[in-house]
This record gives sequence, structure tokens and C-alpha cells, in this order.
Amino acid sequence: MSLQHRYDFVWIFDVKDGNPNGDPDAGNLPRIDAETGHGLVTDVALKRKIRNFVAMTHDQTENAPQPGEKRYEIYVREKAILNLQNKRAYAALGIELQEDAAENEEGKKGKKKRKGGGDAVERARRWMCQNFFDVRTFGAVMSTGVNCGQVRGPVQLTFARSVEPIVAQEHSITRMAVATEEEAAKQQGDNRTMGRKHTVPYGLYVAHGFVSAFLADQTGFDEDDLQLLYQAICQSFEHDRSAARGEMATRALIVFEHESKLGNAPAYALFERIQIRRKPGVEVPRAFEDYDIKINGEDLPPGVRLLRLC
Repeated sequence: MSLQHRYDFVWIFDVKDGNPNGDPDAGNLPRIDAETGHGLVTDVALKRKIRNFVAMTHDQTENAPQPGEKRYEIYVREKAILNLQNKRAYAALGIELQEDAAENEEGKKGKKKRKGGGDAVERARRWMCQNFFDVRTFGAVMSTGVNCGQVRGPVQLTFARSVEPIVAQEHSITRMAVATEEEAAKQQGDNRTMGRKHTVPYGLYVAHGFVSAFLADQTGFDEDDLQLLYQAICQSFEHDRSAARGEMATRALIVFEHESKLGNAPAYALFERIQIRRKPGVEVPRAFEDYDIKINGEDLPPGVRLLRLC
């Protein structure tokens, strides 16, 4: 069933003694706002949690045995070659890729596969939306190489930002082993490897999300997909454990459902109804219980309904 409503949502999650999103440009330190000290988690990292959950719970083989499973493949996944994914659309639709003259390394003219064109691209775009959950959810640029067009996704996420400034701690760690015989010889059998680990003692993060019913109509994102998205948000951290991430958990998913597709109130006015404050007497928050979350569900704008899903 197609979406008949606009949705805006607030995703609240926390981390304890872990690194929620390392910055490769800063030695994998937790991402941070340099001016305010607030912690950040990118939208890309949050989408990866959702993608991983969908991939874990739905068959990802190219020829899924279960009816309907083809709708839940993940396009952007580990070690994927995206042009090979794009070629599948043309092969499934029986469309021949056009060829174009190109110079090879010796400067001679030759033939090479090129981008599709015209109606073929639109058909390929629809096939990709139908078969890949993340394409019809988040959108994708599929116009490089084998051309399957571009998709504007109906679901968009912001960066998550911590409620308060975080402290990024750095720890020295020791492994009682070395990788090579040469390292062992240099250490005369001591066989120790030193390393570094970065953690946030505690941080409570908030991200905002938006679901457009109009863009959902264009990609085929439907009610079943929406419920799967909500399930992934609520449960993804439960299946994404690692020593680096410490303890992470979704603490709340608060959804504002609009009666109309256009929406009945601006998103910012709805988000302002959720206030998170440190409890009196707590000097250094180290747990979710150190905060109060107040949700103002009274006198909502006409046509807006508030749902707390987890």
C-alpha cells in the first residue's frame, strides 16, 4: 500500500564506553563538532545500520527462493561492485547495452559497453527501485558507467548530535602477540603489540528523519517498507555489537504522522516538542537514566498524530 501521509521522526540513541562513529581524518577519534564539543554521527553511518539490519533479515541472493524477497536486496553493501548491480537490471529486462567507439591503450578505436539511454534508463531505474530496498528508501546515483538513472529517496536522515558535549578518551591497549616472525625476533620473544582505542564514556544522541509520501510514490516505497524501516531503527544496534562500539541502544523512536501528504505542520515545530535535559543533581551523566525526556503531545497541530514506537 502506498504512503498516504508525511512522517517526521526523532531517533534517540546512546553509547557507553564505545566509539559510535570514528573519523578517519582524525585517527578514528569519535566525530565531534570542533566549536561546541558535541558528538556527531553521520547520516551515512546511520543508514549503514539500517542497511545491515535489512540485509541480515532478508535473503540477499540474486535469485531469492522466497516470494517477495527480491524487494529487499541491498544495493550499497560491503565489497559490492555497483556497475555489476546496474547490469543486472538490463539483463533482467532483456535490454541490450548500447556500444560506443572508444580508444584503447594503443590509441586504436574499439567498442565498449556504454551507458543506456532513453526509455531503457527509466525502465532500469524502476527495476532497481523494485528490487533494492535502500535504492527506493534512500535514493541512489546510478548514472555512472551502466546507467540506471538517479533516484531521490523518500527517507532522509540528518547527522545525529549529542545532547551535551562529549569527552573523547584515548586508551593504550596491548595484544600479547605479534603478526610476523620478524617482529618476534626484534622483541626477543616478548611478543607484544601496542595499540590505541578511542571511546566516549557516555553520550546521548539525537537524529531527525523525514519521509516524503510524494517521493515514495516515485520509488515504490510503501507501508511495508516503512514498518521495516522503523523495525531496523529500533533493533539495529542489538545486532551490531563490536568491541569498538561499546554499548549502543536505540532509546526512543518518536514519529509525527501528518494527515496529508504535504504535511500539516513544519518539522522544526514538531521537533521542538521534544526536550531532553540532564536531571537535577547529575553533574556527569553516565547513563540514560541521568536524563529526562519530555514529549509535549498536548495541543498538537490539527492533522498531526504522535507515535512512540520504541
